Amino acid sequence: MGKEINGVSRSRFEMFSNSDEAVINRKLPKELLLRIFSFLDVVTLCRCAQVSRAWNVLALDGSNWQRIDLFDFQRDIEGRCLGVGDSALRTFAQNCRNIELLSLNGCTKITDTTCSSLSKFCPKLKHLDLASCTSVTNLSLKALSEGCPLLEQLNISWCDQVTKDGIQALVRCCPSLKGLFLKGCTQLEDDALKYIGGHCPELVTLNLQTCSQITDEGLICICRGCHQLQSLCVSGCANATDATLNALGQNCPRLRILEVARCSQLTDVGFTTLARNCHELEKMDLEECVQITDGTLIQLSVHCPRLQVLSLSHCELITDDGIRHVGGGPCAHDRLEVIELDNCPLITDASLEHLKNCHSLDRIELYDCQQITRAGIKRLRTHLPNIKVHAYFAPVTPPPSVGGSRQRFCRCCVLL
Repeated sequence: MGKEINGVSRSRFEMFSNSDEAVINRKLPKELLLRIFSFLDVVTLCRCAQVSRAWNVLALDGSNWQRIDLFDFQRDIEGRCLGVGDSALRTFAQNCRNIELLSLNGCTKITDTTCSSLSKFCPKLKHLDLASCTSVTNLSLKALSEGCPLLEQLNISWCDQVTKDGIQALVRCCPSLKGLFLKGCTQLEDDALKYIGGHCPELVTLNLQTCSQITDEGLICICRGCHQLQSLCVSGCANATDATLNALGQNCPRLRILEVARCSQLTDVGFTTLARNCHELEKMDLEECVQITDGTLIQLSVHCPRLQVLSLSHCELITDDGIRHVGGGPCAHDRLEVIELDNCPLITDASLEHLKNCHSLDRIELYDCQQITRAGIKRLRTHLPNIKVHAYFAPVTPPPSVGGSRQRFCRCCVLL
């Protein structure tokens, strides 16, 4: 075969140059046509491949098939990728061996056989999304570990058949992993996290939402082994305590995103250690961390100047004084964009006054904040006219009338 030009051999260029009489093929260099094809989406490439023999060669060139997301064009196939199965993906893998990014999110027909095909034919694969592919098991992870050593990001959220054995096989042979999304993998225990902490020093993002069996023991191993960690989600992991926050503070100074919703054992003590050591925090979801008080907000306001998103919904011990510190902290003027205070019963209009100088504030959530008034929201809007305020006010049901009949009022919501 002749010398290659952008993945297409010169002999193949000559093949259709001499036989194709279409004006565009005679006037434009094939290198330029291939460059044009590189900007086309998957569906358009497939259509172009049917135009002529020349265009088929160009459209199916490997350089055009490095990043594929079936979810992006699922309107062209049945449902959530319901029409895509193992057989189709084996053919795909055989013909797209340069693929680096592939999303099969929601392709519910695929099984471990697909991952075996990817392992056999796609050694350059770096990003793979298998979220909600519920037939995927440990065999898939073992196959990927054998044939896709360059893997950097893997999403197997809701693949609830995966256990520690699959994680062990994966991390031992994929040292470049930077992102692992394991949301809803309910069989995972601390041993799985020990394998991750021991073999993934470059890990940046880890999502363990609703992995309810994990405890501080496994999470501490993650912190000690993954010092580059920037994003951690353990929402719904109710066994986590301040020991995890302490380990994060001591080992993960680059942490930017922490989601610990419904981790009800966390307290001000743990968040104090975290805030004093993780100064790059930008997003914190503390919803239903019911033990935290204004003390946590004081520490965040002092030590976390980059904070942009803060969720405190259902943190019922938070008061106006805590919000005063947030509103007066270094993040307030230019950084803070979202604050969620749903079901914080001690919050009053005074908190809105404390937030009026947060010029970047785009949205505030106030559902079920019984002491917030329309007047307070109106005053906030005089300072922040573009802010989105989500709140509701249930109208008071009037007393029975003198005649004994009673008019019923709908206790409806008002979206502001």
